[in-house]
Amino acid sequence: MEQKRIDSDVLIIGGGTAGCYAAMRLARDKNLNIVIVDKADIRRSGCLAAGVNALNFYITEGHEPEDYVEYASKDAHGIVRKDLLRDLAERVNHVTHDMERRGLTILKDENGKYISRGWRNLKINGENIKPILAEEVKSLDNIQIFEHINITDLRQDGKARGAYGFGIRDGAFYEFRAKAVLVATGGAAGLYRPNNPEKSPHQTWYCPFNTGAGYAMGILAGAEMTTFEMRFIALRCKDTIAPTGTIAQGVGAKQVNSRGEIYEDKYGLTTSQRLWGTVTENREGRGPCFLKTAGLDEETEGNLYKAYLNMAPLQTLKWLENGGPSEKNVEIDGTEPYVVGGHTASGYWIDRDRSTTIKGLFAAGDVAGGAPQKYVTGALAEGEIAAEGIIGYLQGLDENEDNEAELKDQSDARRAEYESFLESRHGEGKPAPYSPSDIEIAMQKVMDEYAGGIRTDYRYTEAGLDTAERRINELSELLPSVKVNDTYDLLDLYEVRDRLIVSRVLIAHLRARKETRWHSFQENADHPEVNKEFECYINSVMKDGEIKIIKRNLIG
Repeated sequence: MEQKRIDSDVLIIGGGTAGCYAAMRLARDKNLNIVIVDKADIRRSGCLAAGVNALNFYITEGHEPEDYVEYASKDAHGIVRKDLLRDLAERVNHVTHDMERRGLTILKDENGKYISRGWRNLKINGENIKPILAEEVKSLDNIQIFEHINITDLRQDGKARGAYGFGIRDGAFYEFRAKAVLVATGGAAGLYRPNNPEKSPHQTWYCPFNTGAGYAMGILAGAEMTTFEMRFIALRCKDTIAPTGTIAQGVGAKQVNSRGEIYEDKYGLTTSQRLWGTVTENREGRGPCFLKTAGLDEETEGNLYKAYLNMAPLQTLKWLENGGPSEKNVEIDGTEPYVVGGHTASGYWIDRDRSTTIKGLFAAGDVAGGAPQKYVTGALAEGEIAAEGIIGYLQGLDENEDNEAELKDQSDARRAEYESFLESRHGEGKPAPYSPSDIEIAMQKVMDEYAGGIRTDYRYTEAGLDTAERRINELSELLPSVKVNDTYDLLDLYEVRDRLIVSRVLIAHLRARKETRWHSFQENADHPEVNKEFECYINSVMKDGEIKIIKRNLIG
C-alpha cells in the first residue's frame, strides 16, 4: 500500500454534525491547522445525511436550561451527567441562532416567533442542514478535508497523537499525525438483527453507516466508556421506521391498541416507557398498536406530508400510496437496539471540556457519553465545547517528543494488517470461507436471540448473555479468515470488527447492571425491579483484551 502522512494540529475523526461544528469553532484561530477525515462525503454523511424536520433541544420562552436538565434526568431515571447536560442546555439557543444565520430555515408564525412543538422543540425545514455545515467547513482556509478514508485505530503512546486508516478509493495507507484528536463518529447501528432483514436490512432508524468505529478505536486504546447498557430503541412508524414524535407531539396523537384503548398513561411517558407499553400490549394480545390520527383535518395532514419529506420521505410516499393519516391510524413498532450517546447516555466517559481518559483525545456528539437527549443542537453545542477544550489543551501542551519507536511499530502493524487482508484476494495463504456479511449476519442473530433483541421483546437473562459473549468471541476469532476482494470489502470487514468490539462491551455492561432501570432499553429478566444499589454509572475499560467494569458515583 502506498503510504501517505498528513500532519495537523487537530485531527477530527468524523465529519458529522459535531465534527463540522467543532472545526468551525477551531478555525477561528488562524494559527491552527485542522484536518477532518470521513469515510464518506461530508455533505451527506452521518445522522443528518437525509435531513431532519425539528430541533428537539431548544429552551423556549418561559423555560430555563435547568428545566431541560431535569427533563432529561427524569427520562433517564437519574443515570445522567447533570454537569454535561447543563453545559449543553446553556448553549443550544446560541448554536440554533447561529445555524439560522448560516441558512437553516426555522419556521415562524405571523409575529416572527419560532413555531415550537412542545416546550423544547422547534419546527424547521432541515433537508439541507448537512450541506449547510459542509459548505461552511469547506470554505475555511485552515481546514483540510479528507473523504472516503476509513479510520480504524488511534495513533497513541499514552497520549492521542493521530490515527491510522486506509483510502477506500485510492487504496493507500494513511497516517494522520496531530497534537490533539476529536472523535465525532456517531454511535453504533447494526449490532442486532433489524426490523427489516433480508432485502432491506438498512431500512433502520439510526444511520446504518454509523458502526461504532469511534467507540471501538477508543476501547482498543484503553479509554473509559460509560452506560452502554442504556441502549436506545426507537418507537417508530412500522416498516418505514420513520420517527413518531412529529405525529405524537406535532398533532397530539395518542398511543392506542387494537381495541382503540389509550394505553400510554398506563405504563408511563418516558421514552423507554412509551416503547415498553407498546411491546407489552402486543405481547399480551392487544396489538397491533397505533398513533391515533384517523380524522385529522386536511391542513394538518398536509403539514405531516411536508414534515416527513424533510427527513423520512418513505413515510409520505407510503401515505400517498396506501391512504393518509387522516384515513387510518399509523401503526407503530420498536426498532432493534442501538448504542448511541445522543439519545441515551452511552459513550466515552468525558470531563466537562469533553476530554476523555486518554490525554489529547476528546469526544463529541453521539459518541460522547453521559448526556442523553442532546439531539442535533446538543451535538452542535458539544462540538463547540470540545473545540474550546482542545484549544485549552494545546495551550498547555508539553512539547515533549513522541515515542517515535513505539509509534513506528504501531504504524507498521496497522499497515501490515491491512495488507494481509488485501493479499488474501490473490488466493494466497489460508482459504477464506467467510465474507464480512456472513460474520455480520451471524453477529446480529446472536445479539437478537441472546442479548435482548426484537425476538425476545428486548428481554435478556444472564445465561443468555453468557451465550452471547461466547459466540461473539468465536465470531471475532473468525475475522482473520474473512474474504476481502478490495478496499470496499476491507471497509465492510472493519465495520464488522467495530460492531463486534462494541457488542462485547455492551454485553459486559448489561450483565453488570443487576436490575431493570429502563424498561425495554435494559430489560433484565433475572432482575426485573429497580435496585438502589445501582444508582451509579456502569463504566468499563478494556485492558489486554479483557473488559473491566467500574462503578462510579453519580455527578450532579
